[in-house]
Amino acid sequence: MNTDIHLLLSPYGQQALRSAEDLSPRESDFLASFQTLSRQYPPNLARRALEIAILRTEAKVKFPFAEQLYFTRPALEQASSWVVSSYRAARYADFQRVIDLGCSIGGDTMAFAQAAEVIGIDRDPQRLAYAHANIMAIGFTERVHFVRADLTRSLPLTGGSRSSALFFDPARRHDGRRLYSVHDYRPPLSAVSNWLADYPAIGVKLSPGVDRAELESFQGEIEFISLAGSLKEAVLWLGPLRSAHWRATLLPGPHTLVAEPGASCPIYEPLAYVYEPDPAVLRAMLVQTLAVQLDAGMLDPDIAYLTASERVDTPFARVWAVEDWLPFNLKRLRAYLRERHIGRITVKKRGSPLEPGQLIRDLKLRGDKERVIFLTHLMGKPIVIVALPNQGAAGRRSPN
Repeated sequence: MNTDIHLLLSPYGQQALRSAEDLSPRESDFLASFQTLSRQYPPNLARRALEIAILRTEAKVKFPFAEQLYFTRPALEQASSWVVSSYRAARYADFQRVIDLGCSIGGDTMAFAQAAEVIGIDRDPQRLAYAHANIMAIGFTERVHFVRADLTRSLPLTGGSRSSALFFDPARRHDGRRLYSVHDYRPPLSAVSNWLADYPAIGVKLSPGVDRAELESFQGEIEFISLAGSLKEAVLWLGPLRSAHWRATLLPGPHTLVAEPGASCPIYEPLAYVYEPDPAVLRAMLVQTLAVQLDAGMLDPDIAYLTASERVDTPFARVWAVEDWLPFNLKRLRAYLRERHIGRITVKKRGSPLEPGQLIRDLKLRGDKERVIFLTHLMGKPIVIVALPNQGAAGRRSPN
């Protein structure tokens, strides 16, 4: 086992870790905390205990049981949130064994181990040591086995099984640089082609900004996942794990939206409500599918705002009541807002080159009222939509 984690897991190391946590350390005051702790413990142990204590605090936004776990900063930054990992793991419910390829410190391994036997594979001995410590911390050691191996060569497994499935998390960084193309991942995404014959059920974690054109040849399902409105990742599902073509999933929930063949929607001028689809819906190209569900139209075929006469609450989009709209003109907009004593605005935009901060400065607002301003297009022409900041009733909807 890696030396520093071995020391931390010893009774002496656990005592140092508790002492570090009692300091409630933060990254910004690391030096002062280190000076305090190193009076009681050797410098190398004090430093590592403080790092773990700080990372456990930061990890609470991802792991509800972070206070039990062990992290390195890069591994924590790259780990999926527990909500996302648990959601993904549910798709493997029909398999007796999951092979976690590129398991790192075991974030996904722990999620899979809730219901299945897991083999975690990684090339980094330090991350494997941390993964083993994390599995011990949550009591799943009987279900999990770790193997050190380089996935750029071949799977360190003999034969395949229809009761086993793969989860592949390729490295998307190299020498500190983010890798954007699936061909540059380590190993590249093409590696899955060598595994499909023995393991037809494969899920692959991808960057949410993945080039969708690079995935066409795999004929799988592409799922985009957002958490609390923030786009987190994409997953490529192959073989028996595939259940659609495009999918947008919102967590917590889960709320999921899949493509409907032939879905299309009309083009409307702004109506009583304007909808802003969740980023997962945008990346999954399901705006028109959502529009059909909402009985809504688009403002422009290239702009992903929707508008409708009736409000339909949906987890897949935020909605605002439209007060008014007008063709965009800075002087006209300034006069409009001043006449109505609107002194605070939130600017949202799609298709507009304007920078929101500069627009707010140019408007020189005065007043005690607040509105949300949408800078967008109506059939290619710039317009501004004025909406209420909360879910109030819609007002006048004709252009001035």
